[in-house]
Order: sequence, then C-alpha cells, then structure tokens
Amino acid sequence: MANSITIEGLHAGYGAVRVLTGIDIKVASGETVALLGTNGNGKSTLMKCVTGQIRPTQGRVRATIDGVEHDLVGRSTEDIVGLGIALVPEGRRLFPKLTVEENLLLGAFRAAARPKRVETLAFCYEAFPRLKERRGQLAGSMSGGEQQMLAIGRALMTLPKILLVDEPSVGLAPILVARTIDTIAELKQRLGLTVLMAEQNFPQAIRIADRGYVLVHGRIEHAAEDPQALRDSDIVRRLYLGGA
Repeated sequence: MANSITIEGLHAGYGAVRVLTGIDIKVASGETVALLGTNGNGKSTLMKCVTGQIRPTQGRVRATIDGVEHDLVGRSTEDIVGLGIALVPEGRRLFPKLTVEENLLLGAFRAAARPKRVETLAFCYEAFPRLKERRGQLAGSMSGGEQQMLAIGRALMTLPKILLVDEPSVGLAPILVARTIDTIAELKQRLGLTVLMAEQNFPQAIRIADRGYVLVHGRIEHAAEDPQALRDSDIVRRLYLGGA
C-alpha cells in the first residue's frame, strides 16, 4: 500500500522568526529522499513540522498511509506517530539512564506496535547485534555510533511506514557515518519503508538517495530528480564540493 508525504507551501518558524518559506516537497512511496542543507537552514524545523512538534503558519503537510490520506497539520505528535510515522531525531535523544532494551521497548508504545513488540525487538537485535550484546547497558554510557543504532532501533520499534531521519551523521567518525547510512538503506529495503533523510553530509546522503532537495536559508533552492542531477547542480558544487 502507498505510504508517502506531500508538503505544499509550508511556512514555519519560532515566534516572529520565520525559518521556512514556501516549502514544496514530495516523498513518494518507497523512496529515499535526501533533504540537504548546512546547519541552520531549517532541516530540523521541517522535520518537526511533519511530526507535529511545530505548527506551520501556512501550508499543508499530508501523509498517505496504506493508501489513506491524512492531513498532519494540527495533529498531535502522538497521533502522527500512531499513524505510522517515526522520527530518528538529531542528537539521538535517548533516555540515558535507561538500558538499551528499555529504550527500545519504549518505542513500541504505539498501539499497532505493542502486540508485535517481542518480534520487533528480535528484529532490532538481528539488525544491530551490538545492541543485543549490550541490552542491559545504560544508553548514556554507549559510544556515539552505538547510540545512533539505538535511536534507529527505537524508531523501528514503532513499526513505521514512513521513517524520518534527522542528521544521522552528526557527531560520528567518518567510518561510522558510512555504516549508519548503509544501515538506513538496508532497513529501508528490508521493511519497505518510505524515507525522508535530512543530512548535511552530501557524499554519504547521495549514496542511498533516489533524489533530493537542497534547502538554503529556509527555501528549496534546488530539486533534483535523481542523484546525478544533484551532483551536477551548481549550488551543490558551491556548498558541498568546493566548486567556484
């Protein structure tokens, strides 16, 4: 069944400060779409608009879940997660004084996920063997790479249809960035997810993206229909590849 996101004419910000202006984005069912931009350009704000943490001042955010369309503006975050949309937030945002397994099980609070939490937990441990090894360890005592695995696993415990990933490379060594990006791609294929990934590491994001958008000062400055079109973009060369 179709699982997609459509954002039209989105304006959002914090009080009198406007962060996003006229955002139009489409993530079709089964796609991995990269939202590229350097720090401070509005990527996280856009993710928060989709998940109901920020209410847009103008525009529409719609999600199609299993072929049924839902208007997300005005819904609570809990309601949006309940539809089958999960966020891996920037900075992981784990519960540091809870164990690995306790953090994972908290992800299964969604009504549709609770009856399957045992099977989903087993899947997470299969996907991330390190988490199984450290299931009794406090999340706050783990390395950055391990915490990122746990944040992704916690999102998977909700049994999402649409996965939002916000800056998965932040704070990770280059080799761990590559592994994390590869893991997102593998999970997307195995679970049939629709993925919107906000990322500033262009070379890594473009390895797994079907297409992407470049966000500059709260506006979409370039929309590319395939990875090569992103590489060929003048704005991408300027911002990411050191072009003149």
